[in-house]
Amino acid sequence: MRKLLAEFFGTYWLVFGGCGSALFAAGIPDLGIGFVGVSLAFGLTVLTMAYAVGHISGGHFNPAVSFGLWASGRFSVKELVPYIIAQCVGAIAAAGTLFVVWSGKAGNVIDNTKAGAFASNGFDAFSPDGYSMQSAFIAEFLLTLFFLLIILGATDKFANGKFAGVAIGLGLTLIHLISIPITNTSVNPARSLSQALFVGGEPLSQVWLFWVAPILGAIAAGFIYKNLLQDHSEA
Repeated sequence: MRKLLAEFFGTYWLVFGGCGSALFAAGIPDLGIGFVGVSLAFGLTVLTMAYAVGHISGGHFNPAVSFGLWASGRFSVKELVPYIIAQCVGAIAAAGTLFVVWSGKAGNVIDNTKAGAFASNGFDAFSPDGYSMQSAFIAEFLLTLFFLLIILGATDKFANGKFAGVAIGLGLTLIHLISIPITNTSVNPARSLSQALFVGGEPLSQVWLFWVAPILGAIAAGFIYKNLLQDHSEA
């Protein structure tokens, strides 16, 4: 239960901090944080929670990460479903909190015909810059693959584990700097689901891609690291 609570709070903070920065701070006239600020916010949520509760649960905060760690042999298959449920519940709870706060301003209404509504992910007309489903799938697959390679390498028994949270947080920041214009950046199925549930419409019908592509990318990374990159000698 301690592990599941850690995953709940870690994922809650990721969605509240990352999506919250996009909703509340990105577009403030003359003082908005923009794409760079949102990217940094997502990275900081993972960095801070990695040190806060990572020692309890491993600091996944993302179903794709759980799948990638399973594929690499570092995570038990019997824990996959409980972790994913905890992550999704945390993400949805954070999105609900964001909705309550966001609704407190007159004129704030979710328009599910617009790209990026309520920090949702999407492709084609729901991509922030009009990228196709193919482009979105490739981006989400590859970026999640490299995110898992960063996680697996930074947390390897031969790595300097004290700085793992920094590498992982900066990795997620870089991922957002690349892909916010493409998909509004997912690489995290729980984060995509939570926002899409409140938006509905086409963004919700597109959420499948933001489960399939990140999970496949993460699994590929797990097998790549385990079989091609990992040092199997004794520490």
